[in-house]
Amino acid sequence: MYSLRIEQRVLKLLSSVKTFPAKIHRQITVKIFWLQVDPRPPDSKRIGFGYRVDTGEYRILYTVDDEQELVTMELVGPRNDDKIYKLAERLGLL
Repeated sequence: MYSLRIEQRVLKLLSSVKTFPAKIHRQITVKIFWLQVDPRPPDSKRIGFGYRVDTGEYRILYTVDDEQELVTMELVGPRNDDKIYKLAERLGLL
């Protein structure tokens, strides 16, 4: 099982109860924890700096370090627009 590292920006987003309805928050959280078990599930897709996986209407961007067995959650955002990719580019992830 891989270790899980969650960037501060993702923690801040997930810690606010008003950000997501409870059902969506649960979907995102469960998906993040499943990535510890299988960091490259069949529904993941390789992108510039790591991987992306969708859960409901949201997208999770993350990296995998196989040597250290570490999965790092980089960003979580809505799927329906390019905001998440623009933010990733601004942060230097893409």
